[in-house]
Amino acid sequence: MTQLTEQRNSGPATNSAPPAKDQTPPAKKSGRFAMIVLAILIVAGAFALVRRITERGALAKETERLAIPTVGVIKPSAEPAADELVLPAQLQAYIESAIYARTNGYLLRWNKDIGSHVKKGELLAEIDTPEIDQELSQAKAAQQQTVAQLQLAKSTAERWVNLRKTDSVSQQEADQQASAYTQAMANNAAAEANVRRLQQLESFKHIYAPFTGVITRRNTDVGALITAGSASTGKELFDVAQVDPLRVFVNVPQTNAGSIRAGLPAHIELSEHPGQKFAGKVVRTSDSIDPATRTLLTEIDVPNPQGHLLPGSYAEVHFAVPVQVTRLSIPVNALLFRPEGPRVAVVGSDHKVHLKAINIGRDYGIKIEILGGLDPNDQIVVNPADSLEEGQEVNIKAGSGGGSQS
Repeated sequence: MTQLTEQRNSGPATNSAPPAKDQTPPAKKSGRFAMIVLAILIVAGAFALVRRITERGALAKETERLAIPTVGVIKPSAEPAADELVLPAQLQAYIESAIYARTNGYLLRWNKDIGSHVKKGELLAEIDTPEIDQELSQAKAAQQQTVAQLQLAKSTAERWVNLRKTDSVSQQEADQQASAYTQAMANNAAAEANVRRLQQLESFKHIYAPFTGVITRRNTDVGALITAGSASTGKELFDVAQVDPLRVFVNVPQTNAGSIRAGLPAHIELSEHPGQKFAGKVVRTSDSIDPATRTLLTEIDVPNPQGHLLPGSYAEVHFAVPVQVTRLSIPVNALLFRPEGPRVAVVGSDHKVHLKAINIGRDYGIKIEILGGLDPNDQIVVNPADSLEEGQEVNIKAGSGGGSQS
């Protein structure tokens, strides 16, 4: 009992000991809290300031980046070393002649009309020449008179020569008869020449084809009055053209003139014969550049045995000529037109614009041939703004042909 009583008395005494109390004054607690709050505010302010400065720097960089224009670039395309030179031309007959009358009269008949194929020496028409016929008859009669006079003068001269041997006549009289004989021979020769002239003139009543070809025009009809003349004094009766082969004259630009030579193959194409190529070759050139057009006149002969090609037709001549200079091509929307001439904006390795002068060749419509001023590795600005200046910094659009965005 005594032990239990001691245990009970000792237990509550241990468990009921009072806790220790905070001896810090309230004023110190308030100061510490204020310092913590102030530190938090300072850290938050510093964070906000750093963030604002960072955002301002990023905005400045973005503004600076946006101030630099972004351009798309491409590289020029290389043209093949062997080019097909295509030039306009006109087909012409190999020989073409206007046939005029060489005698006066009326057209008796014509034997050939337009489109008729004729051989050399074939009769085309006949002219009725009554006046020439009468003149020829008169000239023949006059020539017969001179023949009779010549015979009489000859016998008389011979007789007087014999009489002179016997001194029956004087020498002067004999000389007069000999002179009369000489004059009679001259008169006879003149009469014969006049007959031949009229015979030749009468032969012109028959109109013959001067060469093998086709009648391209007939300007007369039966009964029409025919007057001898030429292009300045009369109208032609027929036009005859030789259409096999045909001549094709073409003006080759000076830049390609050095590649054109006799024997160079060529072919022509016509819109009325799609898909067909008519082969020919260069037969001659003028060997000089026309100063007015800066071109070389070139003749090509094209066989035309079937007559499919017609003189006067428009055609395109195709040459396969080697290119003498390095040629590039760029789109037409890459050109800049400045007062000093056409320019191309090229972006260098320093991302700065350089305006290059170019030498323009042929215009293909959507692209332009460049004969000089560009390098195959140049990065050319497409759709350049008119405000682009030499040395201006630019960005290259991502995915464009010349590079990626910086």
